[in-house]
Amino acid sequence: MADADLDAVIRQLAKQQNKSLLAAAKKRKDRFNGLAMKAKDKDAKERFKLLAREVVEQASAAARRLLISADNVADSYARAMRQAAAAELPKKAEVKKAEQKKDEIAPAKSKADSKPAKKSAKSKKAA
Repeated sequence: MADADLDAVIRQLAKQQNKSLLAAAKKRKDRFNGLAMKAKDKDAKERFKLLAREVVEQASAAARRLLISADNVADSYARAMRQAAAAELPKKAEVKKAEQKKDEIAPAKSKADSKPAKKSAKSKKAA
């Protein structure tokens, strides 16, 4: 997997997370259905059945969002890598000119700039 494209790795990891999420939701649904079967009164049975349905619905929505997000990230990464591969490298003469302009804009500090400022009369009296 060392030479694999990272966008494929992202998609694969999302699928694994999706499977584990849905498996956990199935266990939770089965637990609520078991509690519904053991419940004595009708209201408790309905409440547990409702919880079981909600667990499945919310987990499937979360799994769908997870896959969509992973697809978006993988597509974005792949697009960025294609653009980086297609981009032209700047020529060496242009790089040197850019460095010269940077040196002209930011002048070196002088000794006067590095000395601490003198304290005012008010600050001397306060101290």
